Amino acid sequence: MSGARLLAAEAVESHVRAFFMGHTVEVVDYDLGPERREIVPDLRVLVVEPGPRSDSWAYVTAGCWASMEKHGHGLEFVMTAHVRDQRFIDLMAMIAYYQGGGHRLDLEHSMPIDEPWVPGSTCDHLLISLPYLHGPDFEHCPLPGAHARILWTLPVTTAEIEFRRRHGHEALEQLFDAAEIIPTDPFRASVA
Repeated sequence: MSGARLLAAEAVESHVRAFFMGHTVEVVDYDLGPERREIVPDLRVLVVEPGPRSDSWAYVTAGCWASMEKHGHGLEFVMTAHVRDQRFIDLMAMIAYYQGGGHRLDLEHSMPIDEPWVPGSTCDHLLISLPYLHGPDFEHCPLPGAHARILWTLPVTTAEIEFRRRHGHEALEQLFDAAEIIPTDPFRASVA
């Protein structure tokens, strides 16, 4: 791991641990494999257990920032879920690879996952949004001489993505608010 990548990953981990004080945080080193390893070298997924700040599991990337940073600014991603499952760690690695592979995910973007979020779920896309469940103190992560923004990867349905394409991101978020969705419920009804 290069010096800058190591410092950035350590700063993200420190930020996550400080934000989720009182929660157990597991660091999972994720090897994307020989064909993909160089895209996001030394990727880690931080697995945060439920605790005093949140009753959900959080999965946070540490390593995306280094793969796509521009002028010291880059992104990391968080997903919240109802349980601890290797599936969510794998999805975070998929997001990291997708981002590092030149797709440049950012706020209000989406990506298909080409299968249900979990078996039986109608959510088959991830919408990149502000981390509403955790707030701006979590979103803004200082790094040595740089900055990472942690964005939320919210599982959504194909119909919701189509609605967003027609009516915009804000309109979709208003539907989520009106329906009072539980974002960690893989079996929630589509709002569109």
